[in-house]
Amino acid sequence: MRILITGSNGQLGSELQDILKDNTNYECYFLNRKQLPLDQTAIIQDILGTYQPNVIIHTAAYTAVDKAEAEQELANKINYLATEEIAQYCRLNETKLLAISTDYVFDGNSSVALREDATVDPLNVYGLTKWKGEQAILKWYPEAIIIRTSWVYSTYGTNFVKTMLRLMSEQEGISVINDQIGSPTYAYDLAQIIVYIIDSGKWIAGIYHYSNEGQISWYDFAVAIRDIQRLNCQIDAISTSAYPTAAKRPAYSLLDKSKIKNTFGIEISDWRSSLERMLIKLKS
Repeated sequence: MRILITGSNGQLGSELQDILKDNTNYECYFLNRKQLPLDQTAIIQDILGTYQPNVIIHTAAYTAVDKAEAEQELANKINYLATEEIAQYCRLNETKLLAISTDYVFDGNSSVALREDATVDPLNVYGLTKWKGEQAILKWYPEAIIIRTSWVYSTYGTNFVKTMLRLMSEQEGISVINDQIGSPTYAYDLAQIIVYIIDSGKWIAGIYHYSNEGQISWYDFAVAIRDIQRLNCQIDAISTSAYPTAAKRPAYSLLDKSKIKNTFGIEISDWRSSLERMLIKLKS
């Protein structure tokens, strides 16, 4: 089986490389943004055709949430139009598609964990373009699996955990938002689930939610990072209004994982245990 992974240099793509690179059951192609330039939509299907994959794992995206407010056309091209090209290719060539989406498709007004059928109403350009990408997949290739995830971090790339570690080592005190609620996702855990789904041969199309278990704020996340690492840094809790950004964020985007757990028979790690594993790996 030939598997093609987009966004190979991203957090999730890098974790998938680590898991799949020595897997002799699959012939894997890991494409970065130069090998598959998603902003050049006219050539995407031709590039995919040279690899003739049986499965595409589409992790690549425009993820600069604040920057997207000023680069709407580029974000739309990468997250929506390029995804549409990939979905069309999969339909024409009977290629399975597993694509990654985001909790940012929601408006954050819920008070309970969000199910896959919850009302979608993005607050920012990034969320809107990812939702349009979802719609394109459902239109052209409804046999696809879409996994929405949240607060992704990894030993690879730039993310909240690594930023907090840097700031805590440089400053005596920092301020972190405490009124945005969700749950982090260790990219390695999500990569393992993706490979498990492919290994199982149990392909059940639809939208699924995945993050690590638990409910926390960004402030809680930062405190846990500090405490696990035994750092000496004062962390003050602040409201979203005290830290304005170009793009609005959902205040509550906790994902209900019941569907993916029940459908594929998986267990999901608690956010803190996954964070501890990531921090150990980061030191090694």
